[in-house]
This record gives sequence, structure tokens and C-alpha cells, in this order.
Amino acid sequence: MADLPGLQCSKPLMLSDTFSMDAIATIRSCYSQRFGIPRQPGLVDSAVAAIEFEPTRDNELALRDLGSFSHLWVVFVFHGQSYSRFKPLVQPPRLGGKKTMGVYATRSPNRPNPIGLSAVALRDVRFDKDRFRVLVDGGDFLDGTPVLDIKPYVPFVDAIPDARSDWATQLQDGLEVGWTVQALQRLAEIEPGCDLVATGSLGLQRLIEQTLAQDPRPAYERGKDGKPGQHWGVLVGPVDVMFEVSQGRVMVVSIKRS
Repeated sequence: MADLPGLQCSKPLMLSDTFSMDAIATIRSCYSQRFGIPRQPGLVDSAVAAIEFEPTRDNELALRDLGSFSHLWVVFVFHGQSYSRFKPLVQPPRLGGKKTMGVYATRSPNRPNPIGLSAVALRDVRFDKDRFRVLVDGGDFLDGTPVLDIKPYVPFVDAIPDARSDWATQLQDGLEVGWTVQALQRLAEIEPGCDLVATGSLGLQRLIEQTLAQDPRPAYERGKDGKPGQHWGVLVGPVDVMFEVSQGRVMVVSIKRS
């Protein structure tokens, strides 16, 4: 391919070239399994995650002034995936898992390089003796996710008001979530005991409801009721939640500490 007029090109990158990157931190998340993780960041704003750094002098300096920003970009590795090879065509859950799209036109984790990018709200930066932690809200991370980099979100360049996305449009309101009497009673007895979940049973309830409202079921099951007696289980924070979907509504059937 000819060079563009006036553009000086450097030596082309060869496909055989390799790059080595080390994780700079690890994410502690309220989602310990892939099933139930929000499919985009920001959809569950009660999902707190902690980006944990080793308590070194270099990390202390590198994290300085981060609190000047309200939001961050997190560059991470999709780990814990079940697929063994890259697929150029995928079926986005947003389209019901029925329409095939080129992977570069989607945010599927099944990519040539398993690299993810999420914009999240910065809650706090803590420098404890045993670890440094960057607490963020609205994460879509699997617990144990390796982090490659974090960068500040800068509104005047990162926000593009007239940008378009033909098929990835604003989500409608999530599903309504209800509880059986027994499940609510059990919820009141459980203390989250984890700073990745808002204090008390009300914080845990909000996290569970926001997670289930996104309908975490596989794409081919979304948008329809489940079969009579069909239950789904999802781990959210410290609890195992069993739910069913009927008449377009999610019902929490039972809950127990995981």
C-alpha cells in the first residue's frame, strides 16, 4: 500500500514481533464468576471494585494526584475465559445472540489479544501498609483480573457528544426485581462483611437487584420467560442468589452465604 502524501512511515511492524507486559495490579471484585458480571461498565453503579497495588515506593509515587479525577480508564486482561482461540465473528448479547458481527465492531472478550477497557468512577485512593487500593464504582470485572494500566478520564477529549453507535444504543430500563418473603428474611440476617459491598443488607440488596435487573442469563434466554420451575444461580459479593424469570420479572427465590 502506498504511503499517504506527506506521511513519513516508520519501519512496518512485523506480525512476528512480540511484546511482553506485566500486570501492575490485581482487581478485587464483588463478582467471583463470569456469570452475572455486567456486560458493560457503569450499568451497576453499586458494583465496587478495588484495584490493588503492591505497597512500594514507586507505586506510591505513580498513584499520586490520581484523586484529581472523578473517573478512570482501566486497561485489563480478560482472564478466566473458557474459549481457546480467537473468533473473528461473534454474536453480541445486545442483539439476542442471534446476529453475527465482526469482533472489532463489538466489545466481546473473545479477541485476538484479550485486552479490556472500562471507564469507571473513582471512589477513593487508599495507602494502607499492606497494600495500596484504588476503589472504583461501576466495574464490570471478574475477581482476580490483572490490570495493565490505569489512565485518567479527561472529559474534554474523551467525551464525544455527537458520536454514533448504530446498534449499540442506550439500554432500556432493566427488569423489575422482586423477592420472596423467605429470601428477604434471609437477606436481613446476612452482613456483607466486605468493603466491596455497601454497608448493611440494604447495600447488598441494591447490588443484587441492579445485577439481576440486567438479566445475566445467556443471550438466547434474554427477553423471554424461563421454563416453569427453571432457576438460575449467580454469585454476587458474599452470597449465592437463586432466581427465576416469569412474566418479564425477576424473582429472587433464595439467598445464602456463598
